[in-house]
Amino acid sequence: QAQAAPISLAGATVTATYNNDVNGISGADSGYTPGTGANVTHVTDSITDAEFITNDGLYIVDFSTTGLLTVYADNVQAAGQHTLRFDFGNTLSPALASFTALDTSAITGAPLFSLLNSHAFALDLSNVSFSGPFVSFTAQLGAAVPEPASFALLVAGLAGIGASRRKRATTP
Repeated sequence: QAQAAPISLAGATVTATYNNDVNGISGADSGYTPGTGANVTHVTDSITDAEFITNDGLYIVDFSTTGLLTVYADNVQAAGQHTLRFDFGNTLSPALASFTALDTSAITGAPLFSLLNSHAFALDLSNVSFSGPFVSFTAQLGAAVPEPASFALLVAGLAGIGASRRKRATTP
């Protein structure tokens, strides 16, 4: 079993979709202007720029280089489907493994996190209600970290293999 540790997003590039639409969200690198490639941006710790804004004006999404995710309700949320998908591609190392909600005091309902693979996740906000506009929730993205027992077992196994090979090499 692996534990989770905060994941570094320093230097990461992220591609986003909103409700499975590449044109539903725009990033900081495009100046939040919809268009081809506007759904791709770099993660920074800029105080003035969040990474993404949905083009319907409902959500602002900010990633920090320490793996902290903040989702703001930029407007009154309408009922319906609200799914964000983020893919870090090969710019993410180590692998993405977890999502831990930290401050959810401004929302009711739970954001549904789905790990899609080692570098992508989906966040379904369809059952989440924000207490008003311009409020947020935060979560920590995590990387898998092997437990000490797993590491010790690996070392013991490698030592055993080395010992058996050495014994075979010295036996006539």
